[in-house]
Amino acid sequence: MSNLVDSANRHLPLLLEKQALVQSAQAGIKEAKDVFLPQVNAVEELSAGSANDVEGPFLTIPGIIHPIGGGINATSNYQAVTGNMASLYGQYELVNFGLRGAQVANAKAFVGVTQADLEKERYQVKWDIARIYFAIQKNRNQLAVDSEDMRRYQSMYEVSRALTGSGVNPGVDSSLARAGLSRTRINYNEAVGALRRLQLELAYLTGIQGPEIPVDTAIRAAGLVDDTAVALSNPLADYFAKQKLQYNAEQELARKSYLPKIILAGGGWARGSSIQYDNDYKSPAQGLGYQRLNYLGGIGITYDLFNGVHKRDRVAVLNGQVAAADYALQQQELSLNNQALQADESIRTARANLVELPIQLRAANAAYNQKLAQYKAGVINLVDLANASFELFSAQSDYITTLNEWYTASLDKAAAAGRLDQFIQTVK
Repeated sequence: MSNLVDSANRHLPLLLEKQALVQSAQAGIKEAKDVFLPQVNAVEELSAGSANDVEGPFLTIPGIIHPIGGGINATSNYQAVTGNMASLYGQYELVNFGLRGAQVANAKAFVGVTQADLEKERYQVKWDIARIYFAIQKNRNQLAVDSEDMRRYQSMYEVSRALTGSGVNPGVDSSLARAGLSRTRINYNEAVGALRRLQLELAYLTGIQGPEIPVDTAIRAAGLVDDTAVALSNPLADYFAKQKLQYNAEQELARKSYLPKIILAGGGWARGSSIQYDNDYKSPAQGLGYQRLNYLGGIGITYDLFNGVHKRDRVAVLNGQVAAADYALQQQELSLNNQALQADESIRTARANLVELPIQLRAANAAYNQKLAQYKAGVINLVDLANASFELFSAQSDYITTLNEWYTASLDKAAAAGRLDQFIQTVK
């Protein structure tokens, strides 16, 4: 079974998708760190146009940036003017009051969630594979029982024909035997189809086409779980715990995002223009070079006065998500604990039935052999023999079903307790 699980981890697109998401989330940690690198912009601009403006300030609403100084001409001059400007500007958030750490912690928490999601899906696939494994075991055993039932009815049909031909039994016996034989063949065909569907489902999960599975019916007792406590490391519950941690990290990030920022900024720029200081319009070529150089540096603090409102709104949203994640975790733990208790009860029932079923099986087998001998001797009719055959078939089928219930309940108990891997190791 371990080989089947390993194959599913390498093949199933669902698991490969989750692995890719984990890798993406891990890359997000570096992205969160690099967001806080200094920002450095280099600009080079050539322009041509008129140079008419008036004195007065303006708001920097997006659009063309106007100078606040006006021209010195009394009227507009539409002679083309060229200009050249190069600038280098950089800024760095010198102090952000823990925002960088909160953002990196949030990225790491997201990695935890995606990794937990991957482990949850892997765990569920393991559980599904183990269930199919035991179902295949049950169907193979049932197929053997159906085949034996078919052979019994074939024998009954041949005996009834012989007795009918000799005039010992009425002709209806052979007809009843033939109908019973057809029924057993239909049951056998259904069992073959059910087994094939299970093999196809296993191939879908593992990528192994038509796998021949050696069934190990001697599962070691060490692989079974005797307690009903849900392990804290159960991937089915761990996902919700990691989800809650991520929401907590988002809460902290929200609190840090709306704090003030202290910014260190600096830059330098060079400009050229075809208009000289004395309002002398030179040739356009004069404006293509650099004529003035400047630099500027400073420290500033920025804060949106409405950040308190925004922070309160965002934290309120996240508070609800944290509460929901906590309830989801509680629900999952409750569900797993209930699963373990239900599996315990199924194991007790199966064990009790497995004590009685061998007795029923031996008695049914002895009764059938006696009825067969009596039918051959003409003491009883075919209906009595068919009833004995059905009792034997039912006893064999009940044994197979009960044994599968014991295997499945043991599997469910191990899965609910977070010990599925240990259980799988006990099955070849």
